[in-house]
Amino acid sequence: MEETSTMPDPTVPPTPPVPLDALLARADLGLRRIAGPADPAVVVHWAHTSEMADPYPYLLGGELLLSAGVHVPDGAGAGYFDAYVSRIVAAGGAALGFGVAPVHDTVPGALVEACEMHGLPLVEVPPRTTFSAVARALWQLMAQARTAELRRVTE
Repeated sequence: MEETSTMPDPTVPPTPPVPLDALLARADLGLRRIAGPADPAVVVHWAHTSEMADPYPYLLGGELLLSAGVHVPDGAGAGYFDAYVSRIVAAGGAALGFGVAPVHDTVPGALVEACEMHGLPLVEVPPRTTFSAVARALWQLMAQARTAELRRVTE
């Protein structure tokens, strides 16, 4: 007898994805796209925080990866950021959110360049905005999208 699983596929998001632009439009967060394509087709399936130098093993795809740059070694240059961004892209990450403060005063220029080169949207997260607030806002937008989709299919 063939065994069947009742566990959902972890790569299938439970809610409709949210356009990155919808998250950026939330004035209360103060998020700002500083690199990568300004493509309205870029969607986010979930938010994930990681300070790993190689986040690839921990990503499923479609994430807004949030990092404060704790993993960035002093004096890191273009090579470090190129490798970091290429691994996010290889894992299917949708965008990178970089928190300004308490570790970095600004988003490193080499990170901006790497995101441009690899076509990964880079979002600056201001000091007043917590990663939890970003994740909560994303989930609120997802809940709204799910409600709208349910209304659409039931009407």
